[in-house]
Amino acid sequence: MVLGKATMRAAQELHLSSAALARVIGFSEPTISRIANGSRGIDPASKEGQLALLLVRLFRSLDPLVGGDAQKRQDWLRSHNKTLNGIPATLIETPQGLVTALSYLDGMRGAA
Repeated sequence: MVLGKATMRAAQELHLSSAALARVIGFSEPTISRIANGSRGIDPASKEGQLALLLVRLFRSLDPLVGGDAQKRQDWLRSHNKTLNGIPATLIETPQGLVTALSYLDGMRGAA
């Protein structure tokens, strides 16, 4: 249940729709709805759980870089990033893109 709550909070803070969250972590929208209402958890050992953990890490890496500013968080997520060669919100919908975006943010945090 803890991972489910953390994932839903990260998705909310990143303004990801249920459909977008479903694409990121690989669950159906009805399953996302059950996670949101607390009737289903996410197994951290599952593929979906691993992707959910990466999404939570992405949020936790991005938030301090933008000083907790929701608008800056949205600007980063929805704008083309030259280094990533794409729009992060689109890139994170694939496992490789999620890992790449997270690695980029972790590198930025290390340089800050």
